[in-house]
Amino acid sequence: MTNFKQIDITKVKTVLLKRRKSKANTKSFGQVYNFKNKKLGKTFFENLPKFLKANDLIEFINKVSTSRKKGLPFHVMMGAHSIKVGLTPIFIDLMKEKIITGISLNSAGLIHDLELAFIGQTSEDVSAGLKNGSFGMAEETGLMFAEVVKLAENNSIGLGEAAGKYINSSKAKFGKYSLFANADKLGLPATIHVAIGTDIVAQQKSYCPGPTAEASYRDFKVLSNILIEADRGGCVANIGSAVMLPEVFLKALTVARNLVKSKCKITTANFDMINHYRPLTNVVKRPTENGGRGFNFTGHHEIMIPLLAWGLKSYINKIK
Repeated sequence: MTNFKQIDITKVKTVLLKRRKSKANTKSFGQVYNFKNKKLGKTFFENLPKFLKANDLIEFINKVSTSRKKGLPFHVMMGAHSIKVGLTPIFIDLMKEKIITGISLNSAGLIHDLELAFIGQTSEDVSAGLKNGSFGMAEETGLMFAEVVKLAENNSIGLGEAAGKYINSSKAKFGKYSLFANADKLGLPATIHVAIGTDIVAQQKSYCPGPTAEASYRDFKVLSNILIEADRGGCVANIGSAVMLPEVFLKALTVARNLVKSKCKITTANFDMINHYRPLTNVVKRPTENGGRGFNFTGHHEIMIPLLAWGLKSYINKIK
């Protein structure tokens, strides 16, 4: 049997996170628009042209509104880009308003969330760091990720739940900007879905691939359970994940339908800047072939998601 030589990760040189130049910080994040007269928002959407995507957006907003009034979930999956363009305050507000009932991200989402929670900035210059081998070598990021994995392992919980508990117990300075910390405080499910070797933490010696994968698998089972209810008339949105979450969603939905037989009534929507094969196929089309409804919206997240949030808050009265 051939033993191929492996690189020695323990010899990599890390840098201090605060000294690393970041492209995103909490000062540039979006703000929640708390208008007193919700009729103004509803009037705006009702006055849109009754064609194409304007019609689709109103229909999707109404689908979410109906689902939430029935107590069915609106689960949001998102890529890490959603965090980097300052949308976390928007998502957190929708969670507090009981409109979003749970979130799923890839592990890059956890990395950005941790950095924001503890130092208020994230997103490094990849090109500059790649030239000298310093890309992804912020030592604190790897150590924080490892602590989340350890907490998940010790308590036999998912990676997302462990992330929220770790940030809250550490009293992170910028914890109010953390999706996972807020999900934990609100008692909402938050799941993280990893692929070994795709994230910067895998470059550092603090990374534990086995326990990381185990914790992420628990989150897969959490998501599968959520989708049982979603398939009965709930809603799921995918925001900016081109591969990971559409693939995870398809498998988790299969598990849900394998274990619980019911008529498909799920509503799905994909929001992204360009059209990708997997979100269109695995989120919008395949899950709704035998019932339900699928939507696809193309546009920049930093514009489309605040617009969606405005519509949701305009149409949905306070949920008990």
